[in-house]
Order: sequence, then C-alpha cells, then structure tokens
Amino acid sequence: MRRAVIHVLAFGGGFVIMSLELLGGRVLAPYFGNSIYVWGSIITVFMASLAVGYLLGGHASLRSPSVARFAALFVLGAVVTFPLVFYAEPLMRFVFERVEDPRYGSLIAASALFVLPTVVLGMISPYSVRLVVDETASSGRVAGRLYFVSTFGSAFGTLATSFYFVLWFEIDTILVLLTIALLLLAALGRFVVRDA
Repeated sequence: MRRAVIHVLAFGGGFVIMSLELLGGRVLAPYFGNSIYVWGSIITVFMASLAVGYLLGGHASLRSPSVARFAALFVLGAVVTFPLVFYAEPLMRFVFERVEDPRYGSLIAASALFVLPTVVLGMISPYSVRLVVDETASSGRVAGRLYFVSTFGSAFGTLATSFYFVLWFEIDTILVLLTIALLLLAALGRFVVRDA
C-alpha cells in the first residue's frame, strides 16, 4: 500500500507540473503573445526551477524521510500555487507596462509567477525515490520506475490540460482545481499511509 500511494503521488506531482507549465502560456499570452520567446521563457523557468527543486528534494529526503513529510510537500505546493489565481493578472500588467521587450518581459513575468511553485513541485520526485528505495542494489530500478510514473503523469497532464481543461474551464478555475488536487494527494499520503 505504501509503495502504491507513493507512486500515485509521484504521478500526481508530474501531472500538476506540466498542467501548470501549459497554463503559463495561456497566462502570459494576452500580454506577451504566444511567440517562441514566450515559450522559451516558460520552458527555461520551469526547467531551472525543477533543477533546483530536484536538488532541494534530494537534500530534504536525507533528514528523517517519511510519507507525512512527503505529503507536506503537496500542501506546500498548494499553498504557493493557489495565490496565482489572485496575483497573476496584476503582475502581468505590472511587468508589461515596464518591460517593452517581450523576451525579457515574459522571462521576468514567468519567473515571478512560476519559480516558487515549480521548485516545490520539483522536490517531489527525488523525495519519492528516497521513500521507496530499501537497498542501494535496487536504487536504479526504483528510481527509473518512479521517474517513469512521474513523467507519464506529466504527459497525461499535458494532454488533459491542452486537449480538455483549457476548453472546459477558465484559467483561474484550472488553478483552483490543481490546488485541490495537490491537497487531495497530500491527504492520500498523510491519512492512507499511517506507518511512516
């Protein structure tokens, strides 16, 4: 049960990351357009933030790792994602009025909006590996399986968001749904797995 829940959480973390990244394009588009500059900024911000998150998640997993602490990452992810509903639009306007070049405007705006949530969500994958690895001999296989699950979640999040969510819901509604999903994942980890 413990391993299955951790795999579900890793899948959910990957799903939310890519859904949020795709929404980034929709958030920036009204102000900075939908050019390669904008997508270059978004991808750069997410990749750099994930790199930092992986590093921090690896360090965090060394200090008394538990499913309860793992679940807390999802709560923290929800806490830093939800405010986007309120400040994304004013921040876009603020940056747009002060930075004329769409390259740097989109980079600044994407950084201000998405660095913190993506760093926190990036901590999920390395922490999940630490929770599942029992012995070093199997660490490569375990890490490979968890990164497969997480990346498959990312692929599913990409399709779900681009094919359906953006057609069915407003951006703010999708952000609220992602926040709720993170809280439900946290509850799954915290209350279903009680042995850690």
